[in-house]
Amino acid sequence: MIAVIDYDAGNMKSVEKALLHLGQEAVITRDRETILGADGVILPGVGAFGDAMKRLRAFGLVETIRKCAAEGIPFLGICLGLQLLFAESEESPGVEGLHLLEGRIRRIPRTGGLKVPHVGWNDLYLQGRGRLLEGLTGNPYVYFVHSYYLQAEREEIVTSTAEYGVNIHASVEEGNVFACQFHPEKSSETGMRILGNFCKIAMS
Repeated sequence: MIAVIDYDAGNMKSVEKALLHLGQEAVITRDRETILGADGVILPGVGAFGDAMKRLRAFGLVETIRKCAAEGIPFLGICLGLQLLFAESEESPGVEGLHLLEGRIRRIPRTGGLKVPHVGWNDLYLQGRGRLLEGLTGNPYVYFVHSYYLQAEREEIVTSTAEYGVNIHASVEEGNVFACQFHPEKSSETGMRILGNFCKIAMS
Protein backbone atom coordinates (compact mmCIF):
# COMPACT_ATOMS: atom_id res chain seq x y z
CA MET A 1 0.00 0.00 0.00
CA ILE A 2 1.17 3.50 -0.88
CA ALA A 3 0.22 6.28 1.55
CA VAL A 4 -0.36 9.74 0.04
CA ILE A 5 0.07 12.28 2.82
CA ASP A 6 -3.01 14.43 3.37
CA TYR A 7 -2.19 17.98 4.40
CA ASP A 8 -4.61 19.76 2.05
CA ALA A 9 -1.91 19.83 -0.63
CA GLY A 10 -4.12 20.22 -3.69
CA ASN A 11 -2.84 17.43 -5.96
CA MET A 12 -3.44 14.47 -3.66
CA LYS A 13 -6.35 13.12 -5.69
CA SER A 14 -4.45 13.20 -8.98
CA VAL A 15 -1.56 11.29 -7.38
CA GLU A 16 -4.00 8.74 -5.94
CA LYS A 17 -5.70 8.36 -9.34
CA ALA A 18 -2.35 7.73 -11.05
CA LEU A 19 -1.43 5.08 -8.48
CA LEU A 20 -4.79 3.36 -8.91
CA HIS A 21 -4.24 3.42 -12.69
CA LEU A 22 -1.01 1.51 -12.05
CA GLY A 23 -2.95 -1.11 -10.09
CA GLN A 24 -1.60 -0.01 -6.72
CA GLU A 25 -3.50 0.19 -3.48
CA ALA A 26 -3.37 3.82 -2.41
CA VAL A 27 -4.78 5.71 0.54
CA ILE A 28 -4.88 9.46 1.24
CA THR A 29 -4.19 9.81 4.94
CA ARG A 30 -2.66 11.82 7.74
CA ASP A 31 -2.85 8.94 10.24
CA ARG A 32 0.58 8.29 11.73
CA GLU A 33 0.26 4.50 12.01
CA THR A 34 -1.12 4.13 8.49
CA ILE A 35 1.76 6.18 7.08
CA LEU A 36 4.43 4.31 9.05
CA GLY A 37 2.86 0.99 8.07
CA ALA A 38 2.81 1.75 4.36
CA ASP A 39 5.14 0.14 1.80
CA GLY A 40 5.86 3.59 0.39
CA VAL A 41 4.87 7.18 1.16
CA ILE A 42 4.29 10.12 -1.18
CA LEU A 43 4.33 13.78 -0.14
CA PRO A 44 2.56 15.71 -2.93
CA GLY A 45 2.11 19.45 -2.94
CA VAL A 46 1.23 22.67 -4.67
CA GLY A 47 1.25 26.07 -2.99
CA ALA A 48 3.55 28.01 -0.70
CA PHE A 49 6.42 26.58 1.35
CA GLY A 50 5.53 28.42 4.57
CA ASP A 51 1.84 27.54 4.47
CA ALA A 52 2.64 23.90 3.73
CA MET A 53 5.03 23.60 6.68
CA LYS A 54 2.42 25.23 8.92
CA ARG A 55 -0.13 22.60 7.89
CA LEU A 56 2.33 19.71 8.30
CA ARG A 57 3.03 20.89 11.84
CA ALA A 58 -0.64 21.45 12.62
CA PHE A 59 -1.47 17.90 11.56
CA GLY A 60 1.48 16.44 13.50
CA LEU A 61 3.10 15.15 10.31
CA VAL A 62 6.63 16.56 10.58
CA GLU A 63 7.93 13.93 12.99
CA THR A 64 6.00 11.20 11.17
CA ILE A 65 7.75 12.10 7.91
CA ARG A 66 11.14 12.24 9.60
CA LYS A 67 10.48 8.82 11.13
CA CYS A 68 9.59 7.43 7.68
CA ALA A 69 12.94 8.59 6.36
CA ALA A 70 14.84 7.29 9.39
CA GLU A 71 13.18 3.86 9.19
CA GLY A 72 14.00 3.39 5.51
CA ILE A 73 10.45 3.54 4.15
CA PRO A 74 10.60 4.58 0.47
CA PHE A 75 9.51 8.22 0.38
CA LEU A 76 8.73 10.39 -2.66
CA GLY A 77 8.28 14.17 -2.63
CA ILE A 78 6.52 15.74 -5.62
CA CYS A 79 6.78 19.44 -6.63
CA LEU A 80 6.32 21.40 -3.39
CA GLY A 81 6.85 18.03 -1.70
CA LEU A 82 10.42 18.08 -3.06
CA GLN A 83 11.06 21.59 -1.76
CA LEU A 84 9.76 20.75 1.73
CA LEU A 85 12.43 18.05 2.07
CA PHE A 86 15.07 20.77 2.34
CA ALA A 87 15.92 23.14 5.21
CA GLU A 88 14.49 26.40 3.87
CA SER A 89 13.17 28.26 0.84
CA GLU A 90 13.56 31.80 -0.46
CA GLU A 91 9.77 31.79 -0.72
CA SER A 92 9.33 31.78 3.08
CA PRO A 93 12.41 33.19 4.86
CA GLY A 94 12.78 31.97 8.43
CA VAL A 95 10.49 28.95 7.98
CA GLU A 96 12.22 25.65 8.76
CA GLY A 97 11.61 22.82 6.29
CA LEU A 98 11.90 19.09 6.92
CA HIS A 99 15.67 19.20 6.32
CA LEU A 100 15.96 15.59 5.15
CA LEU A 101 18.23 16.61 2.25
CA GLU A 102 20.83 19.34 1.76
CA GLY A 103 20.35 22.15 -0.73
CA ARG A 104 18.73 25.51 -1.40
CA ILE A 105 15.29 26.37 -2.78
CA ARG A 106 15.65 29.52 -4.89
CA ARG A 107 13.26 31.69 -6.89
CA ILE A 108 13.39 31.26 -10.66
CA PRO A 109 14.79 34.56 -12.02
CA ARG A 110 12.75 36.54 -14.52
CA THR A 111 15.32 36.56 -17.31
CA GLY A 112 15.15 36.39 -21.09
CA GLY A 113 11.42 36.99 -21.18
CA LEU A 114 10.66 33.72 -19.40
CA LYS A 115 7.40 33.64 -17.50
CA VAL A 116 7.36 32.80 -13.80
CA PRO A 117 5.82 30.54 -12.63
CA HIS A 118 7.25 27.97 -14.98
CA VAL A 119 4.17 26.11 -16.23
CA GLY A 120 4.34 23.48 -18.93
CA TRP A 121 6.29 20.64 -20.49
CA ASN A 122 10.07 20.61 -20.45
CA ASP A 123 12.93 18.26 -21.33
CA LEU A 124 14.68 16.28 -18.63
CA TYR A 125 18.43 15.77 -18.87
CA LEU A 126 19.10 12.39 -17.31
CA GLN A 127 22.21 12.01 -15.19
CA GLY A 128 22.45 8.24 -15.64
CA ARG A 129 22.03 7.27 -12.01
CA GLY A 130 19.34 6.40 -9.55
CA ARG A 131 16.37 4.04 -9.43
CA LEU A 132 13.43 6.42 -9.84
CA LEU A 133 14.17 7.16 -13.51
CA GLU A 134 15.19 3.63 -14.46
CA GLY A 135 14.23 2.73 -18.03
CA LEU A 136 13.98 6.32 -19.29
CA THR A 137 16.12 7.32 -22.25
CA GLY A 138 16.89 10.43 -24.26
CA ASN A 139 15.37 13.66 -22.98
CA PRO A 140 11.88 12.71 -21.82
CA TYR A 141 9.20 15.39 -21.49
CA VAL A 142 7.62 16.06 -18.08
CA TYR A 143 5.18 18.64 -16.73
CA PHE A 144 6.26 21.44 -14.36
CA VAL A 145 4.33 24.02 -12.32
CA HIS A 146 6.63 26.02 -10.03
CA SER A 147 8.19 29.39 -9.23
CA TYR A 148 11.03 28.04 -7.07
CA TYR A 149 13.66 25.45 -7.89
CA LEU A 150 16.18 23.23 -6.16
CA GLN A 151 19.91 23.76 -6.14
CA ALA A 152 21.15 20.61 -4.38
CA GLU A 153 24.28 20.87 -2.28
CA ARG A 154 25.74 17.62 -3.64
CA GLU A 155 25.59 16.83 -7.35
CA GLU A 156 25.68 13.08 -6.69
CA ILE A 157 22.09 13.05 -5.41
CA VAL A 158 20.80 14.71 -8.62
CA THR A 159 19.26 12.23 -11.08
CA SER A 160 17.95 14.71 -13.66
CA THR A 161 18.06 18.40 -14.51
CA ALA A 162 16.00 20.81 -16.60
CA GLU A 163 16.72 24.23 -18.09
CA TYR A 164 14.43 27.22 -17.59
CA GLY A 165 16.62 30.30 -17.38
CA VAL A 166 18.64 28.42 -14.76
CA ASN A 167 19.79 24.86 -14.26
CA ILE A 168 17.05 23.18 -12.24
CA HIS A 169 17.82 20.06 -10.24
CA ALA A 170 14.63 18.32 -11.34
CA SER A 171 14.91 15.05 -9.42
CA VAL A 172 17.04 13.72 -6.60
CA GLU A 173 17.44 10.60 -4.54
CA GLU A 174 19.43 9.65 -1.50
CA GLY A 175 18.91 6.30 0.18
CA ASN A 176 15.17 5.77 0.58
CA VAL A 177 14.28 9.43 -0.10
CA PHE A 178 13.27 10.37 -3.66
CA ALA A 179 11.89 13.63 -5.03
CA CYS A 180 10.98 15.34 -8.29
CA GLN A 181 10.16 18.98 -8.99
CA PHE A 182 7.91 18.05 -11.91
CA HIS A 183 4.56 16.28 -11.63
CA PRO A 184 4.85 12.62 -12.68
CA GLU A 185 1.10 12.18 -12.17
CA LYS A 186 0.56 14.73 -14.98
CA SER A 187 3.46 13.62 -17.21
CA SER A 188 1.79 10.99 -19.39
CA GLU A 189 3.66 7.72 -20.02
CA THR A 190 6.97 9.06 -18.68
CA GLY A 191 5.31 10.00 -15.42
CA MET A 192 3.61 6.63 -15.13
CA ARG A 193 6.97 4.94 -15.63
CA ILE A 194 8.45 7.05 -12.82
CA LEU A 195 5.58 6.35 -10.42
CA GLY A 196 5.75 2.70 -11.41
CA ASN A 197 9.44 2.63 -10.57
CA PHE A 198 8.69 4.10 -7.15
CA CYS A 199 6.03 1.49 -6.53
CA LYS A 200 8.46 -1.30 -7.47
CA ILE A 201 11.01 0.12 -5.03
CA ALA A 202 8.33 0.31 -2.32
CA MET A 203 7.18 -3.27 -2.87
CA SER A 204 10.64 -4.82 -3.08
